[in-house]
Amino acid sequence: MALRRVGRPRTTGSRSEQQLMSKILDGSVTVGVVGLGYVGLPLALEFAKEGIRTIGIDVSAEKVKSLSAGRNYIQDLNDDEIRYVVKEKKTLTATLDFGACAACDVIYVCVPTPFTPNKDPDISHIVHATEGVAAHLRKGQLVILKSTTFPGTTEKYVKPILDRVGLACGKDYFLAFSPERIDPGNQVWTTKNTPVVVGGVSAACTDLAIAINRRIIAEVVPVSTPAVAEMEKLLENIFRSVNIALVNELAQLCDRIGVNIWEVVEAAKTKPFGFMPFYPGPGIGGHCILIDPYYLSWAAREVDFVTNFITLAAEVNESMPFYVRSMIEREIARQPVTLKSAKVLLLGMAFKKDVDDLRHSPALKVAELLVEDGIENISYFDPYIPSVRVHDRTLTSRKNLTPAFVKRHDVVVITTDHSTFDVDMICQNAKVVIDTRNATKNVKGPHRNIVLLGDGK
Repeated sequence: MALRRVGRPRTTGSRSEQQLMSKILDGSVTVGVVGLGYVGLPLALEFAKEGIRTIGIDVSAEKVKSLSAGRNYIQDLNDDEIRYVVKEKKTLTATLDFGACAACDVIYVCVPTPFTPNKDPDISHIVHATEGVAAHLRKGQLVILKSTTFPGTTEKYVKPILDRVGLACGKDYFLAFSPERIDPGNQVWTTKNTPVVVGGVSAACTDLAIAINRRIIAEVVPVSTPAVAEMEKLLENIFRSVNIALVNELAQLCDRIGVNIWEVVEAAKTKPFGFMPFYPGPGIGGHCILIDPYYLSWAAREVDFVTNFITLAAEVNESMPFYVRSMIEREIARQPVTLKSAKVLLLGMAFKKDVDDLRHSPALKVAELLVEDGIENISYFDPYIPSVRVHDRTLTSRKNLTPAFVKRHDVVVITTDHSTFDVDMICQNAKVVIDTRNATKNVKGPHRNIVLLGDGK
């Protein structure tokens, strides 16, 4: 089936399909969203803003309580919009009860997909959510899985659970996969204006998924199967993983041969074709880019295929916190202090700039490695992350970053380049600044105390 940009509602099909399509088109549809996190709540908000009755379902009593009170807990969302759709418009409600699925015509599943300590996929949240939906499945419902996962999950794991109810997929109920495309902290590309891909188990499933998504999203791109949509999502993230790994490895090489990788990338990106800039750093974080290569490599093993290139890239990225640790300990060794007595300040604990997202943060990994090496005096400052757990210790963020506090430390490490950091003040007062993000590129005046990852010095 060729990729097509615009889906046209089918004029034939089962009665269940026709009735659901009619509800979607006239706006009388009720939407359920299972999982009210970074993916689910923005999605629920968009439907509620459009006047569509929306029910959020989550296993977290804290999230349900907060949302029911009209309180927002996702940084990228507008507090007033959440309060409006909950308290005034009353188009968004939240519950712990999967029984609410019975009242929904369309159900999105937006739950986490982590990996195990051995880096095998953990789709237990998908299975649990699907079982909750299946317990209340009825004719005329559309289920859309949005959680990032390996190819085959929708048809090999989700569909069999739903089929146990005794309804026919594609005739009585409908099933599709439409991967999330959330970029935390991005104020330009949001749920509403970012194109989405959908792949249904049948043509009817795809058309219904197109129709409901087009209620809130400008561009919907259909593909032939759920597996294509699942693989497409992995390609998006593995593309980034591989290219970040390339530049991370080159950064380590540049440190040895005396070339500045940041200058190299800036020069290379002047080429108007065939090049896209990626930048080195202390590692990768967030939910997808770190995890997705392992999801794909696990699925590949089932067909006796080894994803050598992809797995190697993931290993390079995961090695970067170890490289940063070596940079820190080298600078400590150059001072009249021991590892045990050295004072280290980490600036930024979130996985990327200007967000409150700690998931798989490389900064947190650096902190864990330092503790394992016996560095006991670790402090951090992050206006978005009030506290973190490092092994058996709880670290609390400094409330304000003052010159006196910076001076107290033997090494200051910029692990996340938040826009609010006063980099000039930091460089003027720190003994040594290890910059893993090139945050010091615009610092005024010469500073011999700056050690830049990949600068060749």
